[in-house]
Amino acid sequence: MKKVVLLGDSIRMIGYGPIVAEALKGEYEVWQPEDNCRFAAYTLRMLFAYRKELENAHIIHWNNGLWDATHCMGDGPFTPLETYVATMKRIAEHLLRITDKVIFSTTTAVAEDSLYDKNDTIRQYNAAVVPELMKMGVQINNLFSVVAENQEKYICEDTLHLSKAGSEACAKKVLEAIRKADQ
Repeated sequence: MKKVVLLGDSIRMIGYGPIVAEALKGEYEVWQPEDNCRFAAYTLRMLFAYRKELENAHIIHWNNGLWDATHCMGDGPFTPLETYVATMKRIAEHLLRITDKVIFSTTTAVAEDSLYDKNDTIRQYNAAVVPELMKMGVQINNLFSVVAENQEKYICEDTLHLSKAGSEACAKKVLEAIRKADQ
């Protein structure tokens, strides 16, 4: 059975990840960490810890960005843009050594009234990283647009995480990307 790996922050962990794993049951072996992959540098470091689980992955679907783009410290984004892009490229290099079927999901939109997270910053981070990953052969799954189109319905009260409907909408898009990558 082919193996699918899902990596990412809480948008994956408590959002689309469980839905995707259930939908792929019997069709693929699915592995995803129980841990929140947090920000890009954390994910990069954890690739070493996950190395056994990543072995023989046929498709890897991954997201990082909300932690990186957040303004939680009050002095700009948590991870500087140049550092984010460089780290994401390093992650992609490692994942592409495992499989040529790597899919990156753009960072999802947040509610306009989010206290620490701003869609303008998220757009900037997505715009900077997507072309670089595409040059490397990484496929792009645009979850930002999915959530941005219906923020009131797809984002929960905390202004950041996906609602049940948002999780389902993103899971549908992730499933489409995985099945397309396997054609």
